[in-house]
Amino acid sequence: MPVRKDYEVKRAYSPRATAQKLRRLADAIEKRRPFRIQVAGECVHVPADAAMIVEHERKPDSEELEFELKWKRVNG
Repeated sequence: MPVRKDYEVKRAYSPRATAQKLRRLADAIEKRRPFRIQVAGECVHVPADAAMIVEHERKPDSEELEFELKWKRVNG
């Protein structure tokens, strides 16, 4: 399957599913291992050296907390 170019997808999960995914991610980060997750039907491979960014945003009527992983894609 070809890699999609620019796109963004968000998916909401139940509290239980969220906790399971975060535990798997935390284990991978702690062991410095790659992480794989399926989001909206697409498998995403996160390398062990991905940068972790935590972002907090506050607006007058809401707040947002994001845990973001960033990495460079290797072509080929």
